[in-house]
Amino acid sequence: MTDLVPLRRALISVSDKTGLIEFARALDARGVELLSTGGTAKALREAGLSVKDVSDVTGFPEMMDGRVKTLHPKVHGGLLALRDNPEHVAAMTEHGIDAIDLLVVNLYPFEATVAKGAAYDDCIENIDIGGPAMIRAGAKNHGFVNVVVDVEDYDALLAELTANDGNTSLAFRQKLAQTAYARTAAYDAAVSNWMAEAIGETTPRYRSFAGKLAQTLRYGENPHQQAAFYTDGTNRPGVATAQQLQGKELSYNNINDTDAAFELVAEFDPAESAACAIIKHANPCGVAKGATLVEAYKAAFDCDRTSAFGGIIALNQPLDAETAREISGIFTEVVIAPGASDEARDIFAAKKNLRLLITDGLPNVLLGSNTVRQVSGGLLVQNKDAGFVGIDDLKVVTKKAPTADQMRDLLFAWKVAKHVKSNAIVYVKDNATVGVGAGQMSRVDSALIAAKKAERMAEVLGLPAPLTIGSAVASDAFFPFPDGLLEAAAAGATCVIQPGGSMRDNEVIAAADEAGLAMVFTGMRHFRH
Repeated sequence: MTDLVPLRRALISVSDKTGLIEFARALDARGVELLSTGGTAKALREAGLSVKDVSDVTGFPEMMDGRVKTLHPKVHGGLLALRDNPEHVAAMTEHGIDAIDLLVVNLYPFEATVAKGAAYDDCIENIDIGGPAMIRAGAKNHGFVNVVVDVEDYDALLAELTANDGNTSLAFRQKLAQTAYARTAAYDAAVSNWMAEAIGETTPRYRSFAGKLAQTLRYGENPHQQAAFYTDGTNRPGVATAQQLQGKELSYNNINDTDAAFELVAEFDPAESAACAIIKHANPCGVAKGATLVEAYKAAFDCDRTSAFGGIIALNQPLDAETAREISGIFTEVVIAPGASDEARDIFAAKKNLRLLITDGLPNVLLGSNTVRQVSGGLLVQNKDAGFVGIDDLKVVTKKAPTADQMRDLLFAWKVAKHVKSNAIVYVKDNATVGVGAGQMSRVDSALIAAKKAERMAEVLGLPAPLTIGSAVASDAFFPFPDGLLEAAAAGATCVIQPGGSMRDNEVIAAADEAGLAMVFTGMRHFRH
């Protein structure tokens, strides 16, 4: 392939006209002939630029509401012709086809149309056909053709032309081509996934996923791993859409943990009470509700002060000054909240390494989406765990029924257990976690670890006894044997919430009755691996 090739003729047809006029003027100043279509051509002419309509090149007018305008041999021949192939050059001469050296296309705003909840027919009309066809044609012929699909590449192309006296290098065109194919792949993925949802197809034969680079990361989970962060185009409030006000760039682990923290704290309605979740290595080390944010933070912090050091803090209400002062007392990696007061921002400004993220709101935890995990040779795809259990969904299975206060703590513990790695055991007292056991191979071990943490915190706080005494306990899945439940009882739990469904449920219920526990079944489990 030829390395340097001159840029003499460009076809520009864009939906997003950001930076269009300045870019086109720079091309025009270099003597590049401009071809265009529809609204793009109109915008260029209104800016005083000389532009030729594609319909004048093809000899056919735009028709069928603009559906047919660039699907023509004089367009695709100009993009696909190999300039160093005599037969191609002869065909161009015979049929009056002029070469197109630059294609600038950004596609109909299909993703944005879907995101705003448009009707089915409107979404269909925003599926671009000619654009992807031209992009693929030009990208295939990157030996001679430059294909720009992102506004952010305008300056890069102009810089390339300046550096090479009006030419572009093969390496540059290859990079543009890779971006172009990735863009059409992402676009097709968006269309196919939307259509699968629209027609109720939960397991389509082919499945595609796409993202746009948001940040190149220093490394992944460990320094020897390369990593990057991609956004999927959805508007779900969270780490992907948050504004970072201060602090170093987020790391791979920061992003993962911040997402876990914010999704957890969103379980608690900010209109009902303030809530705080502290996450360490993707697991909660403290979660609490309170009359104020600072009250919720203090209660969450007191669950496991050791693990909270260097953790991620998520709040369900805008950060205020009092809470900011309290958080500033220890080293914290990230704080994420739906807003922050000016005074709170000023307080955090003194903590240069603390990352403060603000969002436009909380994610809807009941709103479904897909989660994807790669395994050797394939992908595991499932819908997000949006399972919800309310008080009316609970079944009392023991002789003793929970009191109103116990039921409150049971439901709180259940919401937290949903976000703890399995096997999960969560002790709660007075709307705050007092012990969390996560990720153990045995549910008994999770119960023991959570109780031991509570004992240590009682010593730190100078309490006469651990707060697990008189607590509610949640198990993310059923107790297969009474042993795990009895460990929770030994730690002082007085009531239990669990899915039920074990072959030995009767034995577990009998053990609960004998221990004087109240127990409810949810009929739903929350495995989290």
